Amino acid sequence: MVEYTKDELRDLTIAFIVLIFCFAFATSGFNLQGFISCLPIIIVGVAIGSVLHELGHKFVAMKYGCRSEFKLWPLGLLIAVASSFFGVVFATPGTVHTYADNLTDEIDGKIAIAGPMANMVLALVFIAIAAVMYPLKVYSVVFELIFLICAIGFSVNSFLAAFNLFPIYSLDGTKVLKWNMGIWILVMAIAGVMVLISIAIGAENMVQLIMGV
Repeated sequence: MVEYTKDELRDLTIAFIVLIFCFAFATSGFNLQGFISCLPIIIVGVAIGSVLHELGHKFVAMKYGCRSEFKLWPLGLLIAVASSFFGVVFATPGTVHTYADNLTDEIDGKIAIAGPMANMVLALVFIAIAAVMYPLKVYSVVFELIFLICAIGFSVNSFLAAFNLFPIYSLDGTKVLKWNMGIWILVMAIAGVMVLISIAIGAENMVQLIMGV
């Protein structure tokens, strides 16, 4: 069972709320109606992605007998909010600290890469569901909403994976690169391609290519 401290639950809640605001604002700008409209869709993509990211770290840490705890990074919160005004979110609200007596670079790297990998897997699940919903969305508003949630979920989680793999400050990429450069290059390349697809092609066009439409 994964356990959270009171401070960690507080920090996760704050980070979650800030990320929701940032992604919603980056998507809609100062359009209040657009902000409110996209909020439920952003909440699902960010909520599931954030939770699975942290669970990924914790599950792998537990596997190696380590304890991990998420802590807020105040400057990171400000960077996330400020960047959202330019239509992009540099999601750095906090970092996961791992505690162990003998923490090797390999174990630390595997714990670190688990978070971005969780986001990448979730992004692929989202795009798969979107592909299933695409031909059905003309029949129901519910199917259309699910499609939109999954399309945005793909983009958000692809971005979260790629950004967290950057080898800067205390992001996951620093620990992964220190452990194994080859693995970092491979995973970073895959996450980068996913982000480029979401930006250059778009989730809906990607689904159309998958469906052969």
